[in-house]
Formats: sequence, structure tokens, C-alpha cells
Amino acid sequence: MMEKTSLDSTIEKASGVRRIIAATRYSMQGLSRLWKEEAFRHEVYAFGAGLVLFAIIGAAAVDYFVFLLLMLILFSVEALNTAIEELVDRISPEISTVGRHAKDLGSFAVFCLLAANGLFVLYVVSRAIF
Repeated sequence: MMEKTSLDSTIEKASGVRRIIAATRYSMQGLSRLWKEEAFRHEVYAFGAGLVLFAIIGAAAVDYFVFLLLMLILFSVEALNTAIEELVDRISPEISTVGRHAKDLGSFAVFCLLAANGLFVLYVVSRAIF
């Protein structure tokens, strides 16, 4: 039998419905933290504007679905990017090349999804016009 070390957790993990409730609470705390990021708020507003634009041009249901999926992926990557920034700032508060690279790579991931969303919206709009 293995001995417990000081690194072993003595916290009992929830299971069943309690685990689902706890996971939901953690996710909402993450959303609350992410809402403090101006970039995320802009992305949420852009999502709302995109939905209005789709309604105006009479976009198909599949267009709404793809847009929703792309935006959810964008929100997820924005959350991960914020987590990277938080960790880098905590672990390496001084300016470092490695920290800068980590933050830049997270930013690039967000940029790629912003571009994908923008291209999709342009595609839907151009299809409706032409």
C-alpha cells in the first residue's frame, strides 16, 4: 500500500448531481471572470450584431447554426487565451521572451477564429446579396 504524501489532496471530490452542480458553478465563475475582458465583451456584442444581420438578410437556419458553433469556439479560445495570460502573469510577472511568446500564441489563436468568423459572415452576406 502506498503512503499518502503531503501533495495528496484531502479534499473529497463531489460525485453525481453534486459534481454537475459544482462544475456548472465553476463554469459560471469562469464566465464571470471572462466578462471582465473587454475583448470578450466585444466578441459577445459582435455575436449579437451578427445575429441581427443574419435576421435582416434572411439567413438560413444552417447559417445560424454554423455561426453559433464558430462563436462558441471563439469564446472557448478566448477563455483559454485569458487563462494563459493569467498564468504567465502569475508565474513570470517580469517581462520575458517565453511569456511574451505564450501570450502572442494565444492571441494568434483568437485572431484565427476572429478571421474564420468574419469570413463566414462575409460568405453568408455575399450569398444573400448575389
